[in-house]
Amino acid sequence: MINYTLEPVKIFPTDNGDVLHGMKKSADTFLGFGEVYFSEVLFRSIKAWKKHNEMTMNLLVPIGEIKFVISDNVNSKNPKFEEVTLSKENYKRLTIPPGMWFGFKGLSEAKSLLVNIADIEHNPKEVEQEHYKNINYDWSN
Repeated sequence: MINYTLEPVKIFPTDNGDVLHGMKKSADTFLGFGEVYFSEVLFRSIKAWKKHNEMTMNLLVPIGEIKFVISDNVNSKNPKFEEVTLSKENYKRLTIPPGMWFGFKGLSEAKSLLVNIADIEHNPKEVEQEHYKNINYDWSN
């Protein structure tokens, strides 16, 4: 079963620029704070595949547009994939728990900005990776 949570997040319009919520500790998906990082994603750039064994990620896209692809087992004969596209126009928080494979692709001609509010600090020993070309998924769309 592909496990993730997609939650609406509020945008507060102001005269000088909008305020975009990220996460509150009262959110059901808030499990603690490890670190926040920002990742630029270029147009048509693919960053895949990763599986965190301990980290829960809370992903937001305040600038641009990014397609996320999630799978519970990319190495099976017939892996199942689910796609979620995030942007300011579709402003939601995507929570990916440990054990899910995921990747993403930049859809905006300008740079997109990905924000991850992680429950633990980055630890390269708890993550598995596969090159996107090694997994049977069509990134051309």
